[in-house]
Amino acid sequence: MQFKVPQDVQREDTIIGPITLRQLVILGVGGGICYWIYVSLAQTYFIEIWLPPVAVLGALTLAFAFLRVHELPFHAFLMSLLEYYLLPRKRVWIQGTARPFITPQQNKKVEKKTEEAPQKEKKSIRELTSILDSHGNINKK
Repeated sequence: MQFKVPQDVQREDTIIGPITLRQLVILGVGGGICYWIYVSLAQTYFIEIWLPPVAVLGALTLAFAFLRVHELPFHAFLMSLLEYYLLPRKRVWIQGTARPFITPQQNKKVEKKTEEAPQKEKKSIRELTSILDSHGNINKK
């Protein structure tokens, strides 16, 4: 029995033509807000008053729905840009100023392990070289 294996699982499913569900929701919300601004301002003001906010909001809605910058969706690009401008770009390391990320519970575990470990005898260099020369056989000399 053969099964169809999906090939492009990273691509979103399209709802209406090439428009995905996410794009459709963004266009619906943005278009609704633009229409509400138009209806509320067009009754009492001229086109010079209601057109700029409707145009700016419409352009932002289209950008959030369709625009991709460097293969990133527009909202992810804006967040990366904001992070780039707000976080420091130059990092300086000063020895001994950082605190290690060890919780008090982990610190107690580390102390217990070091206390329980038996202290090994220090061997002289001649003994170590003789062990290495004999390939680990201590009895042979």
